[in-house]
Amino acid sequence: QVQLVESGGGLVQPGGSLRLSCTASESIANIIHMAWYREAPGKQRELVAIIANGGSTNYADSVKGRFTISRDNPKNTLYLQMNSLNAEDTAVYLCNVRAGRWNPNNYWGQGTQVTVSS
Repeated sequence: QVQLVESGGGLVQPGGSLRLSCTASESIANIIHMAWYREAPGKQRELVAIIANGGSTNYADSVKGRFTISRDNPKNTLYLQMNSLNAEDTAVYLCNVRAGRWNPNNYWGQGTQVTVSS
């Protein structure tokens, strides 16, 4: 079973930056997309950024121009560079990989906490 492990979360001041990483325990075949979601207290899980297998990306309106999703295939790692952070970005960030040719599976990490506070 593939495991995804996120890292890079923490406490940062408003206006600061963080880079999240998500590393898979093994190479994943037939990836459809890789994505970052977040869950804030009292809110529904939100799609933050997504990168398709072909490399196209898409972002939530709230993070466009501030966040960048990228991947390093040889390292089986997904990244989320987060700049100009504000309090509304405070959440648990989760890594997601959807993969599989005939019966796709969704893989999830355990999440990493990002807290933006002065």
